[in-house]
Amino acid sequence: MTPTSSLTTEERDAILDAVRDFAQNELAPHALEWDAKSFFPRDTLRSAGELGLGGIYAREDLGGSGLSRSDAAAIFEELAQGDTAIAAYISIHNMVVWMIDTYGSDAQRTEWLPLLTSMSGFGSYCLTEPGAGSDAAAIVTSAIRVPGENGGDEYVLTGVKQFISGAGEASVYIVMARTGEPGARGITAFLVPADAPGLSFGAIEHKMGWNAQPTRQVILDEVRVPAANILGGEGQGFKIAMSALDGGRINIAACSLGGAQWALDRAVRYVHERFTFGEPLAEKQAVVFTLADMATELQAARALVRGAAAALDAKAPDASQQSAMAKRFATDAGFTVANQALQLHGGYGYLHDYGIEKVVRDLRVHQILEGTNEIMRMIIGRQLLAH
Repeated sequence: MTPTSSLTTEERDAILDAVRDFAQNELAPHALEWDAKSFFPRDTLRSAGELGLGGIYAREDLGGSGLSRSDAAAIFEELAQGDTAIAAYISIHNMVVWMIDTYGSDAQRTEWLPLLTSMSGFGSYCLTEPGAGSDAAAIVTSAIRVPGENGGDEYVLTGVKQFISGAGEASVYIVMARTGEPGARGITAFLVPADAPGLSFGAIEHKMGWNAQPTRQVILDEVRVPAANILGGEGQGFKIAMSALDGGRINIAACSLGGAQWALDRAVRYVHERFTFGEPLAEKQAVVFTLADMATELQAARALVRGAAAALDAKAPDASQQSAMAKRFATDAGFTVANQALQLHGGYGYLHDYGIEKVVRDLRVHQILEGTNEIMRMIIGRQLLAH
């Protein structure tokens, strides 16, 4: 279950101040270097774990912070102002932690949560396949039940997962595999430890953005795991995967808000400093109008994200629809605002040292992952037509 925040305003402000300090002091100064060198900052992530960011909305008994989705959205927005790519990876890690905390057995929670909530180890979410992206129910990775070599049943997993964040770095992989009939009802979620024989990884992908977090194929070549490694129950995998994505979409939307807000703040500062034709850019009406629209779009997106997070906390019946709306609107708005900030910087915006082009590259993928924005429209539209 997702905790509902009972923080006082002062407590919440103190947490956000600590996160803001972490983002500004531990992420922002290194973001451009990590991006340029495709460096995954393991030690910095462990520091994030010490701050309680490894299990933001996991229960507190095994190291979680016990915060609400509304708190988490505010936290991810702050983190993304330091480094959007690292904030997004922390979001994915938290999605894995939530899945184990919510659907795991006592033994699974005890085995994995202390490691993951402290970020001494990392988690990866393995749903997408080379031939099954948006149509997640079409996955073909198989899990065949066989007698175990030491008694008890095991499952043999075979298949390939694509676009997996943290692949090769994670301690545990939540793998969706087919145990039954075609379609969503035949999918089961498995906990696959990093040291499982037969588990390997493809080459690190060269991407447009998100360079500070590795993205690779996860290759399962007759990987054997005990039946006790099923998460939730056989045939429950698709339901579990989709429930995790509701929160993941809100988190990614919040990351888009943070990255775009950072870019907007830089643009505001730049137009005061940059003179053209004898006057600062800030005096030009076209620039004033552009900045006004950028700020308005971000504020509208922020309202949608906050509303969706509150709906998820309240277990509202339309929480999935609200999450899809927030993800669609905020990731589109975030990318547009960052791109406009680059345009306002002119040629300087295109230079790596200014950081704007990095944010543009990082935010572009938010319109694709956790369900493309076209899929978000399908979710929203179908729910509207169902009434």
